[in-house]
Amino acid sequence: MRTKAVTLLSLALALLGTVLVASAQRPNQPEHQPAHTQQWESLFDGRSLDGWKAVGSPDTKWEVVNGAIEGSGQPSMLVSTSGPYKNFRYRVEMKINDGGNSGLYFRTTPNPGFLDGYEAQVDSTHSDPIRTGSLYGMCHVYQQLVEPDAWFIYEIEVRDDIWRGREMTRIKVTVDGNELYEYMDFDKQFGPGHFAFQQHDPKSRVTIRKIEVMNLPDGN
Repeated sequence: MRTKAVTLLSLALALLGTVLVASAQRPNQPEHQPAHTQQWESLFDGRSLDGWKAVGSPDTKWEVVNGAIEGSGQPSMLVSTSGPYKNFRYRVEMKINDGGNSGLYFRTTPNPGFLDGYEAQVDSTHSDPIRTGSLYGMCHVYQQLVEPDAWFIYEIEVRDDIWRGREMTRIKVTVDGNELYEYMDFDKQFGPGHFAFQQHDPKSRVTIRKIEVMNLPDGN
């Protein structure tokens, strides 16, 4: 969850002007290279926080428990030291506790705050009604798609592209194999960057057991 307010007008314009459903036709979209040239790379070894660093409150705890990363305590971010990444598919297996809130960040900075980078919301039953599957401040899902304390797979595909002569960033969001939508960010708000996870508040506990990225070729 972000703390910065988003006006109803700007959100309405974003939803009207920049979201394409998965079945929409996509003219001028470049073809992908053959699948065998693209490989998944693991960013978590299942044993340690090698390749990750905590940013924020010293009262946050990020640790590996039973082969999974757990975040608890005061607000902070856990940031990948690899990257930056531009065009990619990003796949995470994770869960959030009942009443908890977190965020899956991409194209963020090496030392991010809650407003830096794109945020895919992680929220099943928190008081914030914006649920898992949302791009926070851009495209919101209010239906509960996953149960609290249940493992699910979040997949994000990001590409810089050109559509009808306009540069933009495509962001495709999939939860448990169900493609929800493709958001088109014509403002290109965030360039190549890093991945991060949010520890939102002391009542939240986020757990991550698989983190993978696949680099994609430039489309332009």
